[in-house]
Amino acid sequence: MAFEQPPLPYAMDALEPYGMKAETFEYHYGKHHKAYVDNLNKLTADTDLANKPLEEVIQTSYKDGKAGIFNNAAQTWNHTFFWNSLKPGGGGGGTPTGDLAAKIDKDFGSFDKFKEEFSNAAATQFGSGWAWLVDDGATLKVTKTPNAENPLIHGQKPLLTLDVWEHAYYIDFRNARPAFIKNFLDNLVNWEFAAANLAA
Repeated sequence: MAFEQPPLPYAMDALEPYGMKAETFEYHYGKHHKAYVDNLNKLTADTDLANKPLEEVIQTSYKDGKAGIFNNAAQTWNHTFFWNSLKPGGGGGGTPTGDLAAKIDKDFGSFDKFKEEFSNAAATQFGSGWAWLVDDGATLKVTKTPNAENPLIHGQKPLLTLDVWEHAYYIDFRNARPAFIKNFLDNLVNWEFAAANLAA
C-alpha cells in the first residue's frame, strides 16, 4: 500500500487574497510535498514500513536512525498538517475561542503573549524548520524544530504549525520571514483546526 498525498483542503488560489499565491501552492504542494511522498514510497517499497501508518513510520525511522525515511515521512506528515493550519475564505487569523482561548490565556498569560512567543520561535528558527503550538502533557507550549523534525517524536501533541522553510514564503514575501509570520497570524491561522486537535 503506497503512501498518498492528501488533496489540498482548498483550491490552490484560495489564499491569494490573503497573502499566498496559487504559484506558491503549485510549487510547495505540487512539487515539494509531492516529492516527499514519492521519495517515501521509494524508500519504503518492499519493507515492513510500507504498510504502517505514517505516524508509526515517523517514530520507528527516527528511533532507528533511518534519516532518509524519517525526513521524507515527517515532511509528508508536516506538510499535510500545515495545509490544515491555514484557513481559506477570509476566516483565518484573529483570536481563538472557547477552551483553546482559555488554555492559551492560562498557559501563556495572554493571547498577545502567545503571539509574541510563536512569532519569535518562527523568526529565530535558523535555516529550515517549523514553529508549533503543542500540547505538552497538560500545558500548551510554543516550540520550534529544525528540518523535518516534529513534535510527534518528542511525545507532544501538535495543535498548529507554520512552515518556515524558505520555499514556504519566498514567492509571496521574498526574504521577509517576519512579514510571512505576521500574515499567518493575522489572516490565515485556522483556530478551529487547532481547537479540534486540542479536543481530540
